[in-house]
Amino acid sequence: MASTDEETTIQYFKKGAAVEISSNDEGFRGSWFEGTVIRPPRETTTPLSSRSKRNSIRNQYNKNKKNTIRVLVEYKNLMEDEAGTKRLREELDLVQLRPPPPREKLLSFKFNEEVDAYYNDGWWEGVVTEVLGKDMYSVFFRGNREQIDFNASQLRLHREWVKGKWVPPLEDAPPLELEQDEKVSAPTELKLNNEEITEDSFGQGALVEVSSDEDGFEGAWFVATVIKKVDERKYLIEYQNLRNDDDTEFVKEEVDTLHIRPCPPDVGQIDRFEVLDEVDALYNDGWWVGVISKVFKDNKYTVYFRGTNENLKFKHADLRRHQEWINGKWVIASSQDLKS
Repeated sequence: MASTDEETTIQYFKKGAAVEISSNDEGFRGSWFEGTVIRPPRETTTPLSSRSKRNSIRNQYNKNKKNTIRVLVEYKNLMEDEAGTKRLREELDLVQLRPPPPREKLLSFKFNEEVDAYYNDGWWEGVVTEVLGKDMYSVFFRGNREQIDFNASQLRLHREWVKGKWVPPLEDAPPLELEQDEKVSAPTELKLNNEEITEDSFGQGALVEVSSDEDGFEGAWFVATVIKKVDERKYLIEYQNLRNDDDTEFVKEEVDTLHIRPCPPDVGQIDRFEVLDEVDALYNDGWWVGVISKVFKDNKYTVYFRGTNENLKFKHADLRRHQEWINGKWVIASSQDLKS
């Protein structure tokens, strides 16, 4: 049976409705593609694979089966064949869909502001890392650790679709309507990525944090120690808190330079977080990036996780201010650079 939140959401996805579609496939996380609902939501039961201790947030109760709401969609710009004669269709989970956010009046953007950038036929989540002038901005993409320059017309303020509402709320100003055939131009310049900057940064014994592209672990960082450098693009690391299935030793694995960073520096005590603050939450032996969605009087918070579309409650002590490792510097929401 669909939950109350799902029932509230389903009303937006009737047959023929315009939608934006996210993907869990490697290389596409953090992107949204335009599409249309072909068959409206229906409930199905699908088996869940077994999980190691490094669990998905949404599978925290480790149930054997889960009822999912599925929707058949057709992409607007992605084709099924190389000739480009047939649009791609997929049956997806309801949590992978949202209504298209209304286009607002053209905005200027600030350093460290979260945006969506139009690139490769879709909208990709990123962070403004430099204001270049003449309506040009450098945007950093967390997934592939790259920076690309965009015109303001290729950007929009990043928003989350949470329980039938846009967060942050839409401005009262009337939306800017686009013509049906209007195209958004391609970005102009590719900049140096973090892989080239950090690949020689970690010596034997260095304490680091490691991320994963595995399904269910998006946005999570786990503390580890560098054992050795394998080659120019890989390190052998040992996790500090994750143990093997036999619980006899800590897990060791090779990770590439795109998925490793120094441990974030201490930025001082935060007395209180506010709604919409971006934080890391300590959960299942890792730090998971999320957004404060509710503040309680007892110094507790509800945190929204984009990857699983869930809200979980945390104590203040289990949260830290979210920081991004960009071009060899730590960047926090206050637009302050911290030395590495």
